[in-house]
Amino acid sequence: MAAASRRAIVTGGGRGIGRAVAGALTRAGYDVTVLGRTAKTLDDAVAAGDAAAAKVLDVTDTEALSSYLHGQTVDILVSNAGIADSAPFAKTDLAHFRRLMTVNFESVVAATQAVLPGMIDRGFGRIISVASVAGLKGYPYVSAYCASKHAVVGLTRALAREVAKTGVTVNAVCPGYVDTDLVRDGASRIAAKTGRPAGEIATSFHKHNPQDRFVTATEVAAAVVWLASAEAAAVNGQAIAIDGGETA
Repeated sequence: MAAASRRAIVTGGGRGIGRAVAGALTRAGYDVTVLGRTAKTLDDAVAAGDAAAAKVLDVTDTEALSSYLHGQTVDILVSNAGIADSAPFAKTDLAHFRRLMTVNFESVVAATQAVLPGMIDRGFGRIISVASVAGLKGYPYVSAYCASKHAVVGLTRALAREVAKTGVTVNAVCPGYVDTDLVRDGASRIAAKTGRPAGEIATSFHKHNPQDRFVTATEVAAAVVWLASAEAAAVNGQAIAIDGGETA
């Protein structure tokens, strides 16, 4: 079946990695709907031709997310919506852990459970989650974020084995630090707390990348488009690092 007849859903599709993924899938011929919390960014994505349609939806409302997706024909699910925050472990309470798990992990579970039965019935599907190198290794001061992204990678590996004979593949992409609003906002928050220049902090984020640079959202999107393709049918259960060699 040609890409033009495949439908893709991208959560958190209004900006950053999600917007880049939506645009790349659209240019590859997929019928893309972006989901997110902010109507303006979603409308901008549609107006710019990066998506065919948009739906305002907060993925933390897992019942609404499941209800929206249930019964729809979805061939490609890209679970990209996510948040990050930092704090010493001793100051990271359970509410903090629950908040990140709800956005970064539970939304992936809810969306996947809603679309997977249809994919299996049709004999084709691509479940692609945007995790992080923080799902492959540990970083100080982001224990909750690491835990949530490790959960996504664990789900990916387990579910991939479970559905391996159905025509559905389940994979994750694990970017290093990407030059997005999320990263810039994080640098600004740290700058406000420490008094260090935000630019200096942002530069320090990619010090572990052997290429000494930010990963681009376009590079992440290219990997997602490949995973969505028929040619990637044998790629299953993978957590693909896009990090310049940091986790090599």
